[in-house]
Amino acid sequence: MDATVFLLKFWGWYCVIFFFILSFNPRRIKQIVDDLQDQKFTILIAFLAIIIGLLNILFHNIWEANISLVVTLFGWIALLKGIMLFTFPQTTTKKITKLNIKFVQAMYIFVFLIGVILLNEAYGIVPF
Repeated sequence: MDATVFLLKFWGWYCVIFFFILSFNPRRIKQIVDDLQDQKFTILIAFLAIIIGLLNILFHNIWEANISLVVTLFGWIALLKGIMLFTFPQTTTKKITKLNIKFVQAMYIFVFLIGVILLNEAYGIVPF
């Protein structure tokens, strides 16, 4: 399996599953934000984001104007988010806690749509 197709499936399913988890239990958003106040949780999330982002970048760092760019950006965003959480945990968590819950819910609808597009590209359900 091509690395691009694998990562399209990975990020697509990640976005769709995460959307449904937050849709059926919107209190999880507040719980995640509250958990970021715990330094152990923040360090664990930072390490996971760094590992996932770095693996994505090492396997797929393609800067072409197609769907491959979206996969590459997901990796860079994960890596940068992990570095920010690990290097500046207080500043980053303060910015996250200031986000409006309704904005976060609207953002996850956008993430769901991106996930559907990624899955469509990976599985070729509806050709463009």
